[in-house]
Amino acid sequence: MSVPLASDLKLYQQLRPPRLQKASGLQLKQTIKSPSVFAGRQSRGVKVTQSSQAMPDPAAAAPAAEESKVLNQEELKRFEKDGYIVLENFASPGECAALIERANSLVDGFNPEKISVFSTTNQASNSDDYFFESANNISFFFEEGAHDEQGNLRQEKALSINKIGHAIHDLDPVFRKFTRSSKMTELLLELGLVKPLPVQSMYIFKQPRIGGKYAPHQDGSFLATEPHSVIGLWLAVEDATLENGCLWTLPGSHRDGVQNRMLGINKKVSFDKAMPEYDLSKFTPLEVKAGTLIALHHANVHFSEHNTSSKSRHAYSLHVVDGSDQHIWQPDNWLQRRPDLPLEPMLPGKGLTPMVQV
Repeated sequence: MSVPLASDLKLYQQLRPPRLQKASGLQLKQTIKSPSVFAGRQSRGVKVTQSSQAMPDPAAAAPAAEESKVLNQEELKRFEKDGYIVLENFASPGECAALIERANSLVDGFNPEKISVFSTTNQASNSDDYFFESANNISFFFEEGAHDEQGNLRQEKALSINKIGHAIHDLDPVFRKFTRSSKMTELLLELGLVKPLPVQSMYIFKQPRIGGKYAPHQDGSFLATEPHSVIGLWLAVEDATLENGCLWTLPGSHRDGVQNRMLGINKKVSFDKAMPEYDLSKFTPLEVKAGTLIALHHANVHFSEHNTSSKSRHAYSLHVVDGSDQHIWQPDNWLQRRPDLPLEPMLPGKGLTPMVQV
């Protein structure tokens, strides 16, 4: 089941910034203030400063614009060549700790009255109303091996959850704060999105010993615009190693385009065709430290193995598309928002109009 606050429209309205409230005709009486743990990527020159009453000196403002860059030219070229980039120290230890603490708190408050199992290899047969409604909620999904033959959890609830999804970036104040931080927005702009629009988020636990395998896939298969535009952002909240199921990616695979689509029609999902078979020996393992962010092109092929270790591998995954008029959100995507919870652009002052659907 979903956490009650996830479907609370009043809380959603409170979480939205004042300028966006005004743009949609809603009045904001009180703004929730999250702890200011989400600072800029200091090691890469990203600065987050508080507003000042004094007018800035135009001459001094010019160098600041250069300092705000998240990516250098070498990283941009690598993203174009390989279809992914690895950005170390993107999130601070404090940011990672805040996300872990909040995720654990959400799990503590979750009452598993209805079981929904997430499958990375056969989601088409596992989909149900709970899965589709997760587009509008903070929802919880168990690992495939979490239950015994009688349907009882093999271990405690906190060690049985596969992930939390899929609107946590909009509905939870801690995840919303990190998602909409200036460094995240700037990164997506530098990667080419004109109007970054977050559409899906997941906090993945990759539990010790039962953390499931993610089969080779492309993010563009699951979340499509016309033309394609989705960028996957995968943040290692804990260290990711070969033993606990780090990401593996196939460099250059994005140049072959998106190979299939997962369609969501009449509350059922299906793939229009199977993914090709890949030689896994050609993939590159991405063993990274906590705080590292991996940006993935929509057609990059990547996967992760089972977690066979005694350590978890927490990660925060966010998928963002271009919400500009040049891109159309596809009506056969599984993820469709309710009218009272429209997709919300990351840029302030851009309004709350959902993407045009055909």
